[in-house]
Amino acid sequence: MKKNIAILMGGYSSEYQISLKSGNVVYQHLNREIYNLFRVHIFPDKWVYVDDNEAEFPVDKHDFSISPKGEKINFDAVFIAIHGSPGEDGYIQAYLDLLNIPHTSCGFYQAALTFNKRDCLSVLKAYGIPCAASFYINKGDIINTSYIVAKVGLPCFVKANKAGSSFGVSKVHKEEDLPRAIEYSFKEDDEIIIESFLDGTEVSVGVIQYRGETMVLPVTEIVSENDFFDYNAKYLGQSQEITPARLSAEMTAKVSEIAKKVYDILKLKGFSRSEYIIVNDIPHLLEINTIPGLTTESILPQQAGVAGISLKELFNNAVEEALKK
Repeated sequence: MKKNIAILMGGYSSEYQISLKSGNVVYQHLNREIYNLFRVHIFPDKWVYVDDNEAEFPVDKHDFSISPKGEKINFDAVFIAIHGSPGEDGYIQAYLDLLNIPHTSCGFYQAALTFNKRDCLSVLKAYGIPCAASFYINKGDIINTSYIVAKVGLPCFVKANKAGSSFGVSKVHKEEDLPRAIEYSFKEDDEIIIESFLDGTEVSVGVIQYRGETMVLPVTEIVSENDFFDYNAKYLGQSQEITPARLSAEMTAKVSEIAKKVYDILKLKGFSRSEYIIVNDIPHLLEINTIPGLTTESILPQQAGVAGISLKELFNNAVEEALKK
């Protein structure tokens, strides 16, 4: 009998449009011969199953079921393709765990931790993972720009602490521009992380569970046409994403080893993509995404392709790993 698989997409953050693209790519490539597939849109004002005619049917949040034709359908597993909240910050994972429904993501605690850049970097620094110098601000704090510059230097990056896809991120070259950048980040989150600029080679490393084993995918080098790897560079083609990265064999092995170490330290599951800047032969961790983009243009699917893993195989494997739980 076919398994019923819900593909969750949408979300409550600025990333919902990218999530819809990711979710629909998953929907197009999962194996329909062994799965019954259901697109589920998660938005602040509605949770709905959307059929192929774009008709919407409400989700019963008590048991996460649908009844599109009057007959209740429960799900055997859930493929989470929600970037940002509530998919990448642990809320959906905790909800599904309470209902004992397997899903393709890491656990709720790991999702919440990795989504919080400040807390995640603090944990990993204790394990010797190199990171940029940083400074933290909560909304309402008194802002002393000279103190911030003394701590992280210029230029620096001002980021929303709990947001992804380069929303709420600015590169600041002058101290007088800091207040405006901080206010911009506060539009995405009430916590901000300000990090020193690292002048080096930027790379992205995908790590997945594949056929029961942890697998590091080929490393991607990111060359942005803009001042940094912002939203336009990430999603509108204003960057070069070179896979495999133009690194020595030794450096490729080094950054791959760190990425796997991070995955293991945090006890991650499913997909992850971590970003690094290599300075003086030392990879410095920037952040970790536990539900990375899954569009055909996204980095992790590109890496899987170079490793010889098709989108169909990549997504089917994720569901099969979830069903083992």
